[in-house]
This record gives sequence, structure tokens and C-alpha cells, in this order.
Amino acid sequence: MKVAKDTIVSLNYELFDSTGELLEKVDEQISYLHGGYDGIFPMVEEALHGKGVGDTCSVTMEPDDAFGEYDHSLVEVEPRSSFPKEVAIGMQFEGAPEASDEEDFMLFTVVDVTDDEVTVDGNHPLAGKTLTFNCTVTGVRKATAEELEHGHVHGEGGHMH
Repeated sequence: MKVAKDTIVSLNYELFDSTGELLEKVDEQISYLHGGYDGIFPMVEEALHGKGVGDTCSVTMEPDDAFGEYDHSLVEVEPRSSFPKEVAIGMQFEGAPEASDEEDFMLFTVVDVTDDEVTVDGNHPLAGKTLTFNCTVTGVRKATAEELEHGHVHGEGGHMH
């Protein structure tokens, strides 16, 4: 079977930055619903279309095709008193950007802590980076009616929400 709209595609992948440094490698395959359901980067989905089990692909994505450009306005310095006593670099908190009137919450990562202030960054850790996604197709199957209705893969025994 070939990768086509409304198929479940399973693959192993590695993600590299522009210097060739390995950023991520999956030990277990991932699966996504193919055909514009936002389960994988659109450029990767396009490259995988028509491939079969055992086929490989390599896609290099500029920031706009991956996690977006780095947005300096998403870095905020807040009073230390606004955070729990045990706040530490790497912790994550949900919140809305200061410049936003919307109720859209996003994930902020603590990037610096001083006695008086905490600096948080709302950018994805890979924002602003050119990335290369290398993968091997390990499985292709027809999506179930329920998966199509929900717009994502369901695992063995039911939903994977």
C-alpha cells in the first residue's frame, strides 16, 4: 500500500539542525493520519505522498515551514513573586502573552531566574531554526471511519487523545 489521503502512516525519524546536530530521534515509530489533518509538517507529508513501507525521505525546512521564526516579543520578564518559590530554569507555565487581548493561552518556558525576576519564553524551542527531517516509512494502512471522523490516529484498543 502507498501513502495516500486517508491512510495511517507509521515512520521512524531523526531531526537535525542546520549544523547537522541530531536534535531528536524516535526509538518507537510514530503514526499520523495522512491527507491534510495537521498530524505532521506539511512539507514532510508532501514528500511522503506515494511512498511505501521501507521508503525514506529527507526534508529540509526553513523556520516558516517548521516552528516559525523566533519572536522576541514572546520573551517576557516577570516579577519573581508571580511564580512559585521553587521556580527553576526549564519549568513551563501556561499563560497569555502580555501584548495579547486574546484568551489564547500558550506554553512559556522559564529561561532565567534571578532573586527579583523570572524570564519566560513563549517560543517553541526550535523556533527560528532550519531543520532536516529524515524518516523511513514503517507502515501504511487505511484509516478507520472513526479515525477519519476524529481527524487523528487511534491506537490499539481505542483513542489516543
